[in-house]
Amino acid sequence: MSVEEEVFRIQKKMLKISTSSDGSGQDQALDLLKALQTLNINLEILTKTRIGMTVNELRKSSKDDEVIALAKTLIKNWKRFLASPAPTTPNHSSSKEGSSNNSSAGKSSSASKSSSSSSKDKSSGGSSSSKDKEKKSSSSSQSSFPSGGMTDAVRIKCREMLAAALKIGEVPEGCGEPEEMAAELEDAIYSEFKNTDMKYKNRIRSRVANLKDPKNPGLRGNFMCGAVTAKQLAKMTPEEMASDEMKKLREKFVKEAINDAQLATVQGTKTDLLKCAKCKKRNCTYNQLQTRSADEPMTTFVMCNECGNRWKFC
Repeated sequence: MSVEEEVFRIQKKMLKISTSSDGSGQDQALDLLKALQTLNINLEILTKTRIGMTVNELRKSSKDDEVIALAKTLIKNWKRFLASPAPTTPNHSSSKEGSSNNSSAGKSSSASKSSSSSSKDKSSGGSSSSKDKEKKSSSSSQSSFPSGGMTDAVRIKCREMLAAALKIGEVPEGCGEPEEMAAELEDAIYSEFKNTDMKYKNRIRSRVANLKDPKNPGLRGNFMCGAVTAKQLAKMTPEEMASDEMKKLREKFVKEAINDAQLATVQGTKTDLLKCAKCKKRNCTYNQLQTRSADEPMTTFVMCNECGNRWKFC
């Protein structure tokens, strides 16, 4: 099947999706847009099939962010063909001029034929070189991101958000560029999830929020200077990314909670025979109470003096 026939086939399916009133088929629409991105579509195919208008209608009727973003990307790429002159125009014009000259003057001299053929060769050579330049530029623009439609758009946006967060405040001398550091961090997060689902987006949002926090300049500075690598920052928990002030405050709350729990308990018997399942230490206090009938054994209540963990057993 030729590229033009494949485009017509995809166009028919898109028309059905865009005219559906219930808004269904967004997953299929995304797959169709990804298929269009892989095809080698030129200006002639765009003119014959009018696939650009169909994709634009699909973008307007869709409510899915991924479909809208990928449709915009395709339309933007196709507009480059319209902005530059068609490579086949010089050949057509020269052939028309040659045919008119032949009809009016009859047989032309061999010198005029050779000159016209050389001009055609030059024009065709220039058009082919311009094609090669366009292909090289398009391939280089897409080399930094993997193909896949919406994946490109989402990852580009995430990198921009991370770069903006890294630019907040003063950047110490000798550190990396915010754009390069943002690309490295996004790539480390993407390599963990292998897609741009909700988990990926939540991870990006948490990194952006912590890097933008004016009360936590240490995290941003450590990352920019290389003290914290992109792989480490990509997997850090909120507790690990917190500022030193927040970490001290959390430790204070934990100690106060443990002390309050210990003061609230009845004085028991200390023992090292029992091991806490939480902190694995043997510093415990236990009490025994008769919670059931008299002929049943007593219930033992144990509390860890290290972490405040409580449990019971009969």
